[in-house]
Amino acid sequence: MTTATVARGTMPLADHLREARRRGVRAAVALAVGVVAGYLLSDQVLDVLRAPIEQLAESRNASLNYDTVTGAFDLKLKIAIFAGVVLSSPIWLLELFAFVTPGLTQRERKYTYGFVLSAVPLFAAGCTFGFLLFPHMVRVLTGFSSDQDSTILTASYYVDFVLKLVLAIGIAFVLPVFLVALNLLGLLPAATLRRSWRVIVVVIVLFSALVTPAADVLSMFFVAAPMTALFGAAVTIAAVHDRRAERRALTTP
Repeated sequence: MTTATVARGTMPLADHLREARRRGVRAAVALAVGVVAGYLLSDQVLDVLRAPIEQLAESRNASLNYDTVTGAFDLKLKIAIFAGVVLSSPIWLLELFAFVTPGLTQRERKYTYGFVLSAVPLFAAGCTFGFLLFPHMVRVLTGFSSDQDSTILTASYYVDFVLKLVLAIGIAFVLPVFLVALNLLGLLPAATLRRSWRVIVVVIVLFSALVTPAADVLSMFFVAAPMTALFGAAVTIAAVHDRRAERRALTTP
């Protein structure tokens, strides 16, 4: 194998497998450490998740309940795995892209790093926003019942509800980055995004209504407003890229 071949990022299959195993082991170790840390922090996470229920219990009978003998352990394990994936994400993402990028062109590598550097903070911001929003949602949704009623919540269902909400908002904040990535790859012109802006805004409003209580317009606005702003930023970036691409096409003989 020549030096030029190595420079192009090619290697035999056996070397690829050894590289994948080495990076896979590192990612697995990071994930295991993250899960252990998540398990140690699971009580603190549960305290945060339990806070809205404790506030509700001041005015009515409300509590979290486990419906199986192993329910408490299963819940802590679920939180540990979720936290482990999040805490170890910088390392396993780094290992993943370090394995993939040698086979990419310089232009593709630049786009890949730009996507990661944009998507990770947006996902973290979305998840943080979800954690700040969920206590208010719990108060509003449980407020539909009478004060004479009891609110007895299954712990596993309640935690699933919160984690899915946080994950959904985190992913929603990253979607504009996917639109920009598709535009940079030449698959989604900015003109198409501009023509579809009404449909996309309606989808954003519907998504915001689904992840927030229907009776709480303010919370829906707080979710829809940043998502709409991110979509507007994505359209602007796509338009600038398309104009530059058109100028390059006109100047290239």
